[in-house]
Amino acid sequence: MQGHNSVELVPQMLVGKELLDKARSLSNRPEDDIARGCGYVGPSGRLLKKSFYRALVEAKAEAQGWQLPRPTSRSSAAGETRGRQADFRTRVHGNGNLLIGHAYTRRLGLEPGQEFRIELHRDSGAIWLHQLGGEQTDQDQSQPCSESHSDEMPGDA
Repeated sequence: MQGHNSVELVPQMLVGKELLDKARSLSNRPEDDIARGCGYVGPSGRLLKKSFYRALVEAKAEAQGWQLPRPTSRSSAAGETRGRQADFRTRVHGNGNLLIGHAYTRRLGLEPGQEFRIELHRDSGAIWLHQLGGEQTDQDQSQPCSESHSDEMPGDA
């Protein structure tokens, strides 16, 4: 049962004339309610405001007969973006930590709790992670860098 403050959720994101009509019918409501009422809610329940505003602009342009510029190269042909993309860059934080984010660990199939040995290669600036507790191959047998040998790093000759 819908209370007077709730908005009826639409099973899919409205576009075009349907979007404009629904947005007009909810124009006395807060913007979040209008977006929600037009179906711009992600699977987690988060409002997809950017997609909603973009769809409103496209619908208004279509209604007025305007031609909008084509989507950028990061957008698909349908005009939808894929969200944030891993850009394979990171930086050292002010506290000295180097963070490797969820996008990368997910791509590698890593799970919380897995442990790794860190191997530093100063000549190339590479950091290698060797999984602990699994079968080690001949490649994984190289000496790790330790605090006691901080002046002497693997790869230095």
